[in-house]
Amino acid sequence: ECGAVLKESRIALFSFMATEQNQDKEQAMQNDLEMLLKLQVIDYDLGELERSKEYLPDMMESLRKEIDDAQSLYNRTETELTDLKVLQKNLELELSSKQVDLKRLQDQMMAIKTNKEYDALVSQIDNVKGAINEAETKLLDAIEKLEKLQVDIIEYRNKSLESGERNSKELLILQEKMDSVGTKIQIKESERNNISIRIPKRTLSIYDRVRKNRGGSVVVSVKKRACGAC
Repeated sequence: ECGAVLKESRIALFSFMATEQNQDKEQAMQNDLEMLLKLQVIDYDLGELERSKEYLPDMMESLRKEIDDAQSLYNRTETELTDLKVLQKNLELELSSKQVDLKRLQDQMMAIKTNKEYDALVSQIDNVKGAINEAETKLLDAIEKLEKLQVDIIEYRNKSLESGERNSKELLILQEKMDSVGTKIQIKESERNNISIRIPKRTLSIYDRVRKNRGGSVVVSVKKRACGAC
């Protein structure tokens, strides 16, 4: 009987020890998983920071281009408006000169003595009238364009001012983000090192290898025997 009791006691002891070992292993695995999840969050943040070093300059360049395009449109319109004002003035002077010529030629009709002189003078008058019609058409066209541009330039100026003010503020924000990227990466790398030393080397090696080869999430939840990453 004593032998049987001793045997049963040994079995119970071994069973207890095995249970304790299993619990220790489960606890260690749970701790490793928690550390890996924290590491994965940090790696995601590091990836976003690295990517921001590429897309932030592109965003800033796009904002600067928007400012330049709005200003260029305003400048071109202003130049075109100035040119049209000059053209209008020249056409008005030309038209006034042609009308003086027409009046002079018409006055000469009273002094005509021969048919030949009459025909020659009529031809000159017709030419001047044609030139006047052409100048009037050009003048009306210039005035029409001028009136439209005077409306457009107000819109373009407002857009240029709004774009410059809005985008300048956004550029300052993006520049601050750019300037802080390096510091944020250093902080995250320090956090990663602090967590990495608490994870078994073999487990960490597998995590790094899978993350490098597949990217994305390495540690995922399993629900109803289904992998969250599959």
